[in-house]
Amino acid sequence: MKKILASLLLLGISAGWSQDPVKWRHELQQIDSTTFEIQHRATIEKKWHLYSQFSNPEGAIPTEFIYTGADSTLILLEGVKESKSITAFDTVFEMDLTYFETAAIFRQRFRFADLSGDRIEGEINYQACDDKLCIFRTETFQLNRSGELLIETKNLSEASQARAAQLHLNLQNKDLLTSSALEEQNNHWRIFFLGMLGGLLALLTPCVFPMIPLTVSFFLKQEQNPKKGTQQALLYGFFIVLIYALLSLPFHLLDNLNPEFLNTLATNITLNLIFFGVFVVFAFSFFGYFELTLPSSWGNRTDGASQWSGMVGVFFMALTLAVVSFSCTGPILGSLLAGSLSGSGGALQLTYGMMGFGLALAFPFAFFALFPRWLQALPHSGGWMTTIKVVLGFLELALALKFLSNADLIGHWGLLKREVFIGIWALLALAMTLYLFGLFRFPHESKSPLRMGRKIAGSIALLASFYLVFGLLSSENHLRVLSGFPPPEFYSLRSEQSDCPLGLECYKDFETGRAAALQANKPLLLDFTGWACVNCRKMEENVWSDGEVFPLLNENYILVSLYVDDRTPLSDGAAFEMTNPNGSIRSVDTVGEKWAAFQALNFQSASQPFYVQMTAQGRLLNSPIQYTDVRTFKQWLQQGWIAFQK
Repeated sequence: MKKILASLLLLGISAGWSQDPVKWRHELQQIDSTTFEIQHRATIEKKWHLYSQFSNPEGAIPTEFIYTGADSTLILLEGVKESKSITAFDTVFEMDLTYFETAAIFRQRFRFADLSGDRIEGEINYQACDDKLCIFRTETFQLNRSGELLIETKNLSEASQARAAQLHLNLQNKDLLTSSALEEQNNHWRIFFLGMLGGLLALLTPCVFPMIPLTVSFFLKQEQNPKKGTQQALLYGFFIVLIYALLSLPFHLLDNLNPEFLNTLATNITLNLIFFGVFVVFAFSFFGYFELTLPSSWGNRTDGASQWSGMVGVFFMALTLAVVSFSCTGPILGSLLAGSLSGSGGALQLTYGMMGFGLALAFPFAFFALFPRWLQALPHSGGWMTTIKVVLGFLELALALKFLSNADLIGHWGLLKREVFIGIWALLALAMTLYLFGLFRFPHESKSPLRMGRKIAGSIALLASFYLVFGLLSSENHLRVLSGFPPPEFYSLRSEQSDCPLGLECYKDFETGRAAALQANKPLLLDFTGWACVNCRKMEENVWSDGEVFPLLNENYILVSLYVDDRTPLSDGAAFEMTNPNGSIRSVDTVGEKWAAFQALNFQSASQPFYVQMTAQGRLLNSPIQYTDVRTFKQWLQQGWIAFQK
């Protein structure tokens, strides 16, 4: 079971891997008048292993071949034959496995059931690992009788093929796309520590805190050997981390099928409105009006399974904690999920956040198992935990407003302009202040003395409300600490504001921007952004506004801001279909879908913000860059400008 769980975790963490270490080529040969042989040739990157069909399934997943129409349109002759493999000890799975290095060839002979049969198609499901990571992929293939590789674009209309072709740029200096600067610079550790912060907050809630001494004492007392009890408690903590990490696994599978899926999901108007409603419900749950729980049968089943002996019982004990504490942890996990998916790191970022959350939740169980005497230092449960829940409720309301703002920005409704958004946040901070100073209470709360902790927290909330009001009344941006959360500065009640970041002149269409660059003899700065992109706003308000960066943008470049979440429908006749790199067909019906496809086709990226410097003729001036700091972005602009002048 250890090996299976390790394999699942490796797959979950590494499914966000953006490259394929195994490249496939498919060939068809005719052996005689009725017999054919299809060959699948795999080229494997250095240090990676592709696993054999006959490898031990208790370790890595064996390679599997599925032929569409087998036994109906195709008659398969024997099984798939494979080239010489290696059987050796695998350090990832800690067992002997059969695999290939460098290259592999698989051969399948067949006959067409009908003499008029004209194609063979199917898929290859395979796993590949190096010494640290594992990936799972599906390779599809489709060849006709003559061995020609078929692609689905032949089923597209000529108009769709023509419009898709127009998105392709004849780029020069393409080698810059593969440089290290193109690698995602998402700070996964940042979301990891935010996840830890969420886990620490969850620890202080009534659903979790009382469980710490009870659970640790249970492990230490049930075993006659104290050392074994400590080991059981440490294993319990490990399983808590594992369970929360595995919760992100489905999102990796979605991300793997379509890298743009999660970004599209996070910028969907309906989904943002649902998130708004869900977080309002979470908030009122924290306020004590009702309690959110998973079905009691789930907790009963996991609790019953926890009676099993050994490692399986400990696993189900950890799962029981996750189920019964949902009323307190669910809203925090929901915040983590929504924040991760709306960022540019997607599913991998979510895994880091979930692991951070699980680690913080598991730490006290492991710590007090190692140092049981410290249990006496834990504060007693009491009303202070209810206060923490209520404060979390106010924070959930503030976060709910962010999702309503996303929907408003994407839909261009004009309901939550920047001043309205900040004003509501200021009122929420003031309401939290009044609550913490004891001026009102929520249901089921008993009157309690105003202790020093509440006074300090109330003072912080009061300062936050003053800070928001000051930022609201000021004509300058004094709210840089909150950059990315309120609507952008140009989305304002002040009608004279430009709809471009910082009042810069910008274009929202690539061809229009390219024409302007030709006329002005300036380079293009492509800004792949989104209305609901938090990091995009942080870049604009904290980096672009810098006294040395802003003049470079304003004077040297033609700015083209392409919003990948713009839901404006394409004009009549402009919508089309195109083929993804994996062979699937995608519909391009909105302006945002067009620019997302444009970014993926030309720059092999699906995350925002994403910046490209190029000439109007298509020459790249520098490697693309993503979310970064002032110094790095300034140097990047200067290097591109020097390259343009040369």
